[in-house]
Amino acid sequence: MIRLLIVDDHTVVRQGLSMLFGTVDDIEVVGTAEDGLFALNQVNALTPDVVLMDIGMPRLDGIEATRQLVGSH
Repeated sequence: MIRLLIVDDHTVVRQGLSMLFGTVDDIEVVGTAEDGLFALNQVNALTPDVVLMDIGMPRLDGIEATRQLVGSH
């Protein structure tokens, strides 16, 4: 089972992707986050296998959040 975290600043996108990936047998959506800063916290709390990250978000964009995630592991 692949544990997935979805990160996007648009609620409708997060909900739509959660519903879509929720129909796939081998994927479990373990959480969502509305920006890169919250995503960093969610990765530590939820330990997903995959993070689907939007690049343009407030507070901390997806590119910098990904840099921080990669640098911390």
